Amino acid sequence: MFENNYYSLVAGLREYTLESDTKGFDAREIVDEILEALSSSDANAVRLLYGYYDCENIIALRAGRAAYNPLGNLSREELAEELDSPRKMPAPMARVIRIYADPESEEAEGVDMSIGFEKALWSAYYDVCSHSKSRFIREWTAFDRTLRNVAAAAVARATDRNVDEVTVGKDEIVDRLQRSSAADFGLRGELSYIDAVIAAVNDEQNLVEKEHKIDLVRWEQAGELATFDYFNINAILSYLAKINIVARWALLDPKRGREMLERIMAELDGKELVNKQ
Repeated sequence: MFENNYYSLVAGLREYTLESDTKGFDAREIVDEILEALSSSDANAVRLLYGYYDCENIIALRAGRAAYNPLGNLSREELAEELDSPRKMPAPMARVIRIYADPESEEAEGVDMSIGFEKALWSAYYDVCSHSKSRFIREWTAFDRTLRNVAAAAVARATDRNVDEVTVGKDEIVDRLQRSSAADFGLRGELSYIDAVIAAVNDEQNLVEKEHKIDLVRWEQAGELATFDYFNINAILSYLAKINIVARWALLDPKRGREMLERIMAELDGKELVNKQ
């Protein structure tokens, strides 16, 4: 199977970033411009990456909260329609919406409703991603779920909560997070970032600083997953994963958001130098 190469698009990524600053930064506009240049299969991979924000938005809307992240694929109006009759979200996620809207339905028979809507939807999302044709999406979302589970488990332990209540999905790592009494959950040999995440949770009283340290782990992984990808969809997905982090920090801390934009530009320059050698 041949990969699509996007030489002009990748070369233009630096221009998207240069035109942005923390005041006028519009990640959604960057995503939309990139989508126009991709093949249909690669565009689907990008939309699946941004399905994360659709989940966030659906959960907020169902809970009656006004929060809305414009990075999602669906507008506010479309989200409301999905809650009423899901048609645009991937089938496993649409099924969760239907089941929790009507727990007495035939489709809901045998489903453990005690899991709760939020965890069920996240589990469905990550399951969809695990079957994606995109190698980057599979590996990135597996990492993202594990990172979030580790951080949530560390917080739960520090606050005497049940770890089972905050972890999403089922695998060997989740099992260890739920059962291990070791300081590192017995995962130091498997997760290179485990100490950094636990330290951020346990040692950092400032919530913004804690989130920043965890996002640095996320940033490094986004780059590592596309280390040898220069012009294909993996390079673009890696860039977008970082853009999502920048978008978050442009709101939380404009100074740090600008620093991350500059870091993206420096990394893009570095790739250009490698390509010219």
